[in-house]
Amino acid sequence: MTGADTLHRYPTSTLPFELVNNYGPTECTVVATSGRVRPDIAAKGLPTIGRPIANTSIYILDENLQQVPTGAEGELCIGGVGVARGYLNRQALTSEKFIADRFSLEPDARLYRTGDLARYLDNGEIAYRGRVDEQIKILGYRIEPAEVERVLNRHSAIESSVVVARGDEKRLAAYLVISNGKIPTALELRRLVTSELPEYMAPSIFVRLDKLPTTPNGKVDRTVLPEPDLDNTLRDESFVAPRTTIEKRLGTTLSSLLNLNEVSITDNFFLLGGHSLLGTQVIARIRSTFGVDLTLRALFESPTIAELSSEIENLIIARVENMSEEEALQLLA
Repeated sequence: MTGADTLHRYPTSTLPFELVNNYGPTECTVVATSGRVRPDIAAKGLPTIGRPIANTSIYILDENLQQVPTGAEGELCIGGVGVARGYLNRQALTSEKFIADRFSLEPDARLYRTGDLARYLDNGEIAYRGRVDEQIKILGYRIEPAEVERVLNRHSAIESSVVVARGDEKRLAAYLVISNGKIPTALELRRLVTSELPEYMAPSIFVRLDKLPTTPNGKVDRTVLPEPDLDNTLRDESFVAPRTTIEKRLGTTLSSLLNLNEVSITDNFFLLGGHSLLGTQVIARIRSTFGVDLTLRALFESPTIAELSSEIENLIIARVENMSEEEALQLLA
């Protein structure tokens, strides 16, 4: 039997016992749903959390606390005899999380709002989708970290993972615990994610950890995950430090905009989480720093520091060659 955290994997056909996945918060007497998890090599989603146990009702509700259709996503709310009375000496939180059960015939029945996202499947089982407060929105897209973690955890070298948004520009970062000596590259992991999920759900940064930090109750503590740095970040190639003045200034610019400590001159701006809106800021910084106008198309065609430096150098040379003697003297002054 499983509990306490999300089940990411299906059992193998050689497992000598049946696997049962239980779900339920402490506020509802620990278990609210339960279901057997069968071996399924071709499964695309997380194992389900089964069906409601006896004397328990599960409702999937929208923001207006109305039931959503089968297959639609909403907040999982629990009713029935297992629902607690509330939190001791915390009336405000009790009022927020324990609400009237309008679907019950019992006059004083209440629902507990779990804060979990889920949906009912056609077969009556419930698919867990992650936490409402962990849902990420990047460039208008809503992303469920659990979906990305599910795909990453299928890699033979990954023992566990957690996906979060980092920085003001909200870039996806995946934190990984490697289970054996073979360390995958960032490119390999991006290709794995995009083989099943849309491009915008692929993390731009992959951070290797010895173990994931946990709270006292055993949950992953996302608040203390370390910042990505040169030592813990997986790369496609070995780190190559900036060599010229232009490369060094570009490295400083990109590190600042991407919220990274360092950027290799061979790192692809867009694979590090860059996008067209951030690209316009890069272009503006280049204009301010080097006095040349670079197009956004040039950034797409030359997305590394090494390539971009060459473009900037050519523009500077062209600008100097077209200067009058007086302008050149002013530039050198």
